[in-house]
Amino acid sequence: MPHSRGHTRPALSPLRRLMQRRRRRVVVERKLRRLQRMIPGGHEGMHSDRLFILTAHYIMHLRLQLNLLHALSKIYLPHF
Repeated sequence: MPHSRGHTRPALSPLRRLMQRRRRRVVVERKLRRLQRMIPGGHEGMHSDRLFILTAHYIMHLRLQLNLLHALSKIYLPHF
């Protein structure tokens, strides 16, 4: 398998590949749990596709709030 610098890496044993996959899965699951806690309405056991949609909606909601507050600040604090 070519490496980024032109070197080849030795083939991984099936056990090592399995361990790497498991480690990646654990990291992803940890990040998903953290995201579930950050997003209103997110809960443990929620499917990741639903969580990502909910996250996108939450980001859009936050952007809308930011734009509204920015517009209001221009009206009420025009000199800043």
